[in-house]
Amino acid sequence: MTSIDIRLNKPDRVYYPGEKVTGAVVITCSKNVSYDAIRMDVKGEIRLQLSARSVGLFEAFYSSIKPMVLLDYELDISQGSGKVQPGETEFPFEFELEPEPGQPRFYETYHGVYVNCAYNINVLCTRGMFSSNLEREIEFIIEVPESGEHPPEPVPFEITPETLENVRKSSVTQIPPFKLAGKLFRTNCNLADPFKGSITVEKSKAAVKSIELQLVRVETVAYAEGQAREATEIQNVQVADGDVCRDLVIPLYMVFPRLFVCPTVDTLNFKVEFELNLVVLFADGYMVTENFPLHLYRGATTIGISGA
Repeated sequence: MTSIDIRLNKPDRVYYPGEKVTGAVVITCSKNVSYDAIRMDVKGEIRLQLSARSVGLFEAFYSSIKPMVLLDYELDISQGSGKVQPGETEFPFEFELEPEPGQPRFYETYHGVYVNCAYNINVLCTRGMFSSNLEREIEFIIEVPESGEHPPEPVPFEITPETLENVRKSSVTQIPPFKLAGKLFRTNCNLADPFKGSITVEKSKAAVKSIELQLVRVETVAYAEGQAREATEIQNVQVADGDVCRDLVIPLYMVFPRLFVCPTVDTLNFKVEFELNLVVLFADGYMVTENFPLHLYRGATTIGISGA
């Protein structure tokens, strides 16, 4: 049995621009194994996919945008052909995280629906005509901290039937009276910190069924004919269940999921923005949704940079 693996010196596989990525390619075998070459391909790219709902199925599946290459290395790990002994044999490697010429910066690892930014290491061990090649691929994570200050911007809110948007004035009187009040502690959020706030049901004629926080990403992809914009849900967190006590301060708390969020991005080719929906479900079937735009960033304190 012969296998190949890629082992990075950082177990969490999280790196920052300018860092060196070090590790080893490990071949494990039970008998002597010959190889022609061991080559490594390191690639980081942003792939953009048009939304079928925005521009139609034909454009979505046959007119995808060309990937933006951020990182591209080809390394000869073995320096030619050779043979490995039974057991584990390590081939060390290292490379520096510097963006490709023409690319001003790195973008954070992000797995979206229409925008995807990924950094991968692929190793291929070629073994000649009569032996199968060995191949292994892993993903490593790039985080891009920001320096500078991001002061809190608390957002108080009050929701009543009269403040609801997209509701006809003639229909407001048909909605059971209610009043919700609360505060978001900040809308410019460090990805390393949880999102916090509070909500209070001051009055409600109808029984409350559930209160939820819904995190939404809004991805925009530019193409020849214009822009395709699509909003998709990332996660939904229930913060209250059942008919809560009136005038009880209910804390809002949500951890940003790794890989599925990134700092807010706005470029000529694409945008990745985020919103928070505060959803209150009533037992009589009514649903109230309040939308809050969020600005996400990666605090520089995560790698010890002052000024965060």
